Amino acid sequence: GEGGAPGSARLSPAPLPEPAEALAPMEPPPQSNTLMGLPIVAIESILSFLSYDETSQLRLVCKRMDLVCQRMLNQGFLKVERYHNLCQKQVKAQLPRRESERRNHSLARHADILAAVETRLSLLNMTFMKYVDSNLCCFIPGKVIDEIYRVLRYVNSTRAPQRAHEVLQELRDISSMAMEYFDEKIVPILKRKMPGSDVSGRLIGTAPVPGPSAALTTMQLFSKQSPSRQEVTKLQQQVKANGTGLTALKREISELRIKVQEQQKQLQDQDQKLLEQTQIIGEQNARLAELERKLREVMESTVGNSSGSGSNEQSPRKRRKAVDSTDCPRKSKRLRNRK
Repeated sequence: GEGGAPGSARLSPAPLPEPAEALAPMEPPPQSNTLMGLPIVAIESILSFLSYDETSQLRLVCKRMDLVCQRMLNQGFLKVERYHNLCQKQVKAQLPRRESERRNHSLARHADILAAVETRLSLLNMTFMKYVDSNLCCFIPGKVIDEIYRVLRYVNSTRAPQRAHEVLQELRDISSMAMEYFDEKIVPILKRKMPGSDVSGRLIGTAPVPGPSAALTTMQLFSKQSPSRQEVTKLQQQVKANGTGLTALKREISELRIKVQEQQKQLQDQDQKLLEQTQIIGEQNARLAELERKLREVMESTVGNSSGSGSNEQSPRKRRKAVDSTDCPRKSKRLRNRK
C-alpha cells in the first residue's frame, strides 16, 4: 500500500473537455472610423483647408500624420515658388522694356516686392532644400509659406501697394529667425544622419536628387558645407561691397578715358601747331637766304664802285700836285719882286 501511494500521486487527472466558445476564433474588435484610418489623399484634402502653420503643428500627432504633413509642407514650398514665378511673369509682361521708364510705371512697386520675395525664396531654398531632397527633413517653417502667399495675394489684389520694406517686414523677420534656428539647432543633427559625410560635414560621392530645385542642389551638394544665415549675409555684404567698388572703378575708368581723349586732342593740336611753325620757319629761312643773296650782291656792287672811285680820285690829286709844283717857282719870283 505504501509503494502504490507515490505512484498514484504521480498520475495526473484526466483533462476536462473545453467549452466550444473557447475553441472558436476570436472576432476582431470593430474598427473605429478615425482620421488616420482614411487614405492619404483624403487626409491631404482635409488638411488643405488648414494653413501651413497649423499643418506643421499637426506633425506631433503621430508618425503617419507626420509623414502626411511633411509631404504637404514640401509641396507647399514648391507650389509657392511656382505661384511666385507666375506672378512675376505677369508683372514683367506689363512693364516697359526700358529701365528708365519702369521707375515711373504704376507696377514699379509690384516688381520691387516680387524681386525681394524672389531673393527670400532663394535663401530659403539654399537653406532647406538640400536636406529636403536628401529625405532628411521637410520644409519646417510652414508660417513662412503662409506669409509668402499673403504677400503674393496682396500684390495681385492691390493696384497701389505700399513700399517693399513695409510689406516684407514680417516675412523677413520670420524667415530670418527660421533659417537661423535651422542652421544652429537642426543642421548639426542632420549632418550626422547624412550618408557619405565625414566629420566636417562634406559630402562624398553623393548625387543630387532630381527635382524642381536640382539647379541649386547641384552646386550645394558638392559644396563643403551648407551655407548658414551668417555666411549668406556676409556673401551679400561682399557682393554689395564689390558692386560699389566696381561702380567706383567704372567711374575712374570713364574719367581716365575722358582725360586720355582730352590729352589726345591736345597732342593733335600741338602737332598741328608744330606743322604750322615748321612751315613758317621754312618760309623765314627762304626769305633769309634771299636777303643774304641780295646783301652779297649789294656788297659786291659797292666793292666794285669803291675800287673805281679810288682810281678816279688819285688822278686829280696828282694833277693838283703837278700844278702846285709848277706854281711854286712863280710864287717865289713874285715874292722876290715884292721885296
